[in-house]
Amino acid sequence: MIALIIDDEIQIRRLLRLALESRGYAVHEAENGQLGLQAAAVHRPDVVLLDLGLPDLEGIEVLRRLREWSETPVLILSVRDEEQGKIAALENGADDYVTKPFATGELLARLAAIQRRHHGNDTPEIVFGPLLLRLDRHEVILKGEELKLTPTEFAFLRALARHSGKIVTQRQLLREVWGPNAEEQTHYLRVYANLLRKKLGDLLAIRNEPGIGYRLVEPL
Repeated sequence: MIALIIDDEIQIRRLLRLALESRGYAVHEAENGQLGLQAAAVHRPDVVLLDLGLPDLEGIEVLRRLREWSETPVLILSVRDEEQGKIAALENGADDYVTKPFATGELLARLAAIQRRHHGNDTPEIVFGPLLLRLDRHEVILKGEELKLTPTEFAFLRALARHSGKIVTQRQLLREVWGPNAEEQTHYLRVYANLLRKKLGDLLAIRNEPGIGYRLVEPL
């Protein structure tokens, strides 16, 4: 499991890192909103812990931009305790809101709860022919053997497997895998489609529909 902390206070990041790593998370950090959005696109975290008082962007704006392309659970951490601020965060897509200072035990419990709710709305596994994707573990099993993929390769394959047999448009793939600022970077699709083809071998095919998108199919 991967956690992303977006907070400008280094002490808070250190505290959260220790708590999360003790629960088995791989942790990434960002000290402002722009870096946080970039890290979310690169690392594809399973959960985001987001401060509202960031030096470059308001946390609410980071949340809005993240929600344009990601459904990753987001836990807000903030010193702000006003009711309207909490409502605004929740209405813009936050899954929960914890006020600083916080008890580590409560924070971890709330984190586990929002992830359970999130996975309850998402199929934990995708099966297509010889392919099995375990979404909560970021595992790929191909014909009984574990397939090692990078986070980006996994996100690309997951996007195709969720719509297996159907065309997934270039724009949809770019937004889901690399974020909304990558919609013109169609060369990413060619590169990663080829990388995945090599790893899938002749068991599954990624077909390019020129100018439209890609789809995952079983070879004839």
